[in-house]
Amino acid sequence: MTSLNSHGVRFAFGTLTVLPVRVTRWDREAARAGMLCAPLAGLVVGVLAAVPGSLLLWGGAGPLLAAVTSAAVPAALTRGLHLDGLADTADGLGSGKPADDALRIMKQSDIGPFGVLTLLFVLLAQVAVLQQLYARGWTHGAVAAVVSAVTARLALTLASRRGVPAARPEGLGAAVAGTVPVAGAVAAALVALAACAGAGTLLGGYGAPRCALSAVAALVVAQLLLRHCVRRFGGVTGDVFGALAETAATVTLVGLALG
Repeated sequence: MTSLNSHGVRFAFGTLTVLPVRVTRWDREAARAGMLCAPLAGLVVGVLAAVPGSLLLWGGAGPLLAAVTSAAVPAALTRGLHLDGLADTADGLGSGKPADDALRIMKQSDIGPFGVLTLLFVLLAQVAVLQQLYARGWTHGAVAAVVSAVTARLALTLASRRGVPAARPEGLGAAVAGTVPVAGAVAAALVALAACAGAGTLLGGYGAPRCALSAVAALVVAQLLLRHCVRRFGGVTGDVFGALAETAATVTLVGLALG
């Protein structure tokens, strides 16, 4: 079990980040353990995004520059794969074509108008919210960066649960689809949501419930998107996972900006 957990951590960081971690196993068991560890990878990404944004704010830079930095770091740590998946999924859904044609559109290297517009508005929303939160203080911006990153990867854990099929027989979607037991997904969600609430205590007041509720709202929206993608494409793909992550991160940030 200890060995499998080690392989799971390697799988999570090796597939979800660009951190120098070598994936030593690429089987269903390692994939299951890896997707259960996905929120841990999100925690590391969130911290790495929060640190430079907070340092810039401490150094006298404005909240806008801090926000841009905290939004750019997760993109850099994933080589933009989640953003690319978001754009491809938007093109596939926006095409209105049958599943096979939509999947073929998503595999193309170029980005269509639906993808461009979706990327534009999602990134604008992320930067706008982070700017608003950093304007309240570095703690607000840093907690938002961490909570949104954890929630984004937790959405991937839930999307990997049993009963969610893969749309293609190859790729990351096929490797992880249906690997996580429902009980394991629920347990991972409870731990991750507790961690989000714990981070929210740093904000004082209603910070803890606000972080937890924002994460829950983001997961609900991500599950609705997942359901729509499964119905349209016949299952999940690596692009759909990227879209789920970016959607969950954005909705979490919007939730934290309210109230």
